[in-house]
Amino acid sequence: MRSAIEQQYLPLIRTIEAEIIPRLLLAHKGQSLADGIADERGEIPSQAHVLEFAGLVLTQSSIAAAGYIEAMVDQGYLLETLYLELLAPAARHLGELWEQDLCDFVDVTMALGRVQHVIREFSPVFRESPTARTDTRRILLAPAPGEQHSMGLMMVKEFFVRSGWHVVGGPGVPSEDVATLAATEWFDCVGISAGGDCRLEGLASWIAALRSTSKNRAVSVMLGGPHFVSHPELASLLGADATAADAREAVRQAEILAAR
Repeated sequence: MRSAIEQQYLPLIRTIEAEIIPRLLLAHKGQSLADGIADERGEIPSQAHVLEFAGLVLTQSSIAAAGYIEAMVDQGYLLETLYLELLAPAARHLGELWEQDLCDFVDVTMALGRVQHVIREFSPVFRESPTARTDTRRILLAPAPGEQHSMGLMMVKEFFVRSGWHVVGGPGVPSEDVATLAATEWFDCVGISAGGDCRLEGLASWIAALRSTSKNRAVSVMLGGPHFVSHPELASLLGADATAADAREAVRQAEILAAR
């Protein structure tokens, strides 16, 4: 039986496990070949790579983890692909180890912290993009009310910055601050992360309130999270304009919405 301290950290582990994988992986698996997206990603890391990297962040330092990613980049892997196809499934694997009592929750939490360190370490390189626009659009990113801090949202922010968007917010922004920001600053889009432990009952009214007080009265709202991967129709039922299953698709959807 898990201790009270372990139970306290259960929402954090579930959020990281639930958000990263659905949003960052599932949408592209079925449709990517037809759309030609696989070519954009280049070579995909194998399951052996995923398990090796997961073991690395469990047992070694953040420096070693960053060195592993750097070596794969030197081998020709795209950094974007490594974000979506290596870091994300490795984080899921870590969550599964904890859920199955195969790994101590402290070790898993520290390992996930090392994954976040890798994202921060490569952020300057990842954000460099020759295709970034000069007509900067603005997006407000935030967790839904009651949502835990999200590594998935952290990764989504990287993709938007890389694409030339001006990003405000991110993981950990209080819901009351989101309302204030939307009312006082112009945003083309608001992106909301609703993870596995987030209650959806009040989300529709919260989104409606954001719209009613937004400085941009035609602001677009996009929802992301595991709820919307398996049931994308939930997004429109909750009053959003779109949903996306991974960080790259989130940028594409936001571009479409902003172009309106």
